[in-house]
Amino acid sequence: MAISAAQVKELRESTGLPMMECKKALEESSGDPEKAKEILRKRGLKVADRKAGRETREGVIGSYVHHNNKVAVMVEVNCETDFVARNEDFKTFVKDLCMHIAWAKPLAVRREELPAELVAKEREIAAATLTKVPEAKRASAIEGKLEKTLYAQKVLLDQPFCKDETRTVGQVLKDLIAKLRENITIRRFVRYELGE
Repeated sequence: MAISAAQVKELRESTGLPMMECKKALEESSGDPEKAKEILRKRGLKVADRKAGRETREGVIGSYVHHNNKVAVMVEVNCETDFVARNEDFKTFVKDLCMHIAWAKPLAVRREELPAELVAKEREIAAATLTKVPEAKRASAIEGKLEKTLYAQKVLLDQPFCKDETRTVGQVLKDLIAKLRENITIRRFVRYELGE
């Protein structure tokens, strides 16, 4: 099937990816733009996984003050080059991330950054509530409960993203890495609330 330049242009505008990649995806999907987007996302996630170990020294510090002046957030998001740090998609992500942190109140960026006492306490509570679960399935049931009650609520990368609750912040970040073709990390954040 012949792919027109207009189809490639339309896919490029909706994804922001290079023309040749859009053309290849359209050829693979026989001209179906939705299938082409899916193909591009799968490729992008592979790219994101490959870039994960690369060093990030550039970036920005984003900030947000809620309209009532009672909640404020500062977040440091790093990338590999200052070129990406000036990119509009990157800046939009940082701005949305600040608003997400103000709204969702995470305690840590990653699971391993949660206080060990908190994880132990939550694990103890989960074990106490799962007394009827058979011993063989108990450990996985406790971990499943921690996924829902602790990690998805208190870990930034595991939280449902405020603008699209079908995806986590980590998934949105991976999509951005795939799109910009550069490793991006959320290094740290601070959330202030009046009276806390």
